[in-house]
Amino acid sequence: MDFPTSSGTPRIVIVGGGAGGLELAARLGHVLGQDKVTLVDSSPFHIWKPSLHEVAAGTLDIHQEGLSYLMLAHMRGFTFARGELLAVDRERRTIRVGKVVDAGGQTILPERELRYDTLVLALGSISNFFNTPGAAQYAVTLDSTDAAEAFRLTMLKNMAQVDQAREHDPQAHLRLVIVGGGATGVELAVELREASHVVSAYGLRNFDPDRDLAITLVEGAPRILSPLSEKISRAAHIRLNALGIQVETQCRVAEIAPTEVHTVDGRAFPADLCVWAAGIQGPPVLATLGLPLNRLGQLEVNAQLQSPDPHILALGDCCAVPWGEGKNVPARAQAAHQQADYLAGRILARVQGEDEDQDQDDAPYVYRDNGSLVSLGREAGVGSLMGKLSGRGLFVSGTLARWMYMSLHLMHHRAVLGFWRTAALALARLLMRRTQPRVKLH
Repeated sequence: MDFPTSSGTPRIVIVGGGAGGLELAARLGHVLGQDKVTLVDSSPFHIWKPSLHEVAAGTLDIHQEGLSYLMLAHMRGFTFARGELLAVDRERRTIRVGKVVDAGGQTILPERELRYDTLVLALGSISNFFNTPGAAQYAVTLDSTDAAEAFRLTMLKNMAQVDQAREHDPQAHLRLVIVGGGATGVELAVELREASHVVSAYGLRNFDPDRDLAITLVEGAPRILSPLSEKISRAAHIRLNALGIQVETQCRVAEIAPTEVHTVDGRAFPADLCVWAAGIQGPPVLATLGLPLNRLGQLEVNAQLQSPDPHILALGDCCAVPWGEGKNVPARAQAAHQQADYLAGRILARVQGEDEDQDQDDAPYVYRDNGSLVSLGREAGVGSLMGKLSGRGLFVSGTLARWMYMSLHLMHHRAVLGFWRTAALALARLLMRRTQPRVKLH
């Protein structure tokens, strides 16, 4: 990793303020300062991506629990530049950041260029429709906080419409189909079922969630949560059935229509709303870099998280990191956290001139599978600890698993804010929830 430092100020630009990118910016900024570290993101605030299903259900309020990047930049010593990454000029070592406009279309920040000596791409991922007809037009995704918030408002509107329609049409109901039985799809189904009961209690007198909200989860694999152990999958399946959620496995989607989801085997599931949670791919901007991508559009990097361009590194879902024979590191929050920690140590050693041992500098990133936890509602969860993706490890379920799942969010906050700020934030949120509904209603 090379840092041109003739000016004494290497410019490190991190694009993407997700879990990995923000943690890396916070660690580097704390040591190096604002003139050396810049974080770029199109959003003004940060939400932990694994909690987007809670945003979509309304059980997490982005306006109360989002962390301002400007606040974090001031606290942790980096510079924040708001805007979307439009292009990278590798020869000039510059990136082009898009303009920022307000709700009325007025320009707040113009399009601009930022120079870098080292560019770290932490762009995350977007939904992969696998060329399924109609998916891009009629299915909703939860790729961002804006998308999750838009879905929440749509759900509230549809529930209110069914509530009104029930006065003269006893058959009125809301049909939701979720495509994809991975963690996102499973967690969203449960969260929506529980949240619908809370919403109905606040004024929707004619809306009975168990009767009027039909949720169907469609998965192409033989079982839901297929990357995890059969024991975890089975426990999650039982929980979904107990909540009245219809689970269809070995059911591949052929087409998304305006009011139906069609499958390869000829079935059709009625759908007033369809959520696509069936796979990921790299953001389109990666294809403009002139660097190798895998079949999912992710940037291919080596074991040091370095692309063929020595000035461009990557971490998280946007890149493909080798892991064993013919496999890549899975796209998971714990991997992004580990990669941020690895790159922070490597970059700091180089910038501060502490690493003169080339062999040490080339030490590879090694993924450590610390297990998996899946939220199954307010008081339930399931997962394995200290295990492999094959399922070996300590199986946990119920309230204990749910508490441990919640602790992952707090661990991310601690990496960004520090222990005492995280403790104060957790206490403040606990107290605020005593005076607010469990679901955001506006």
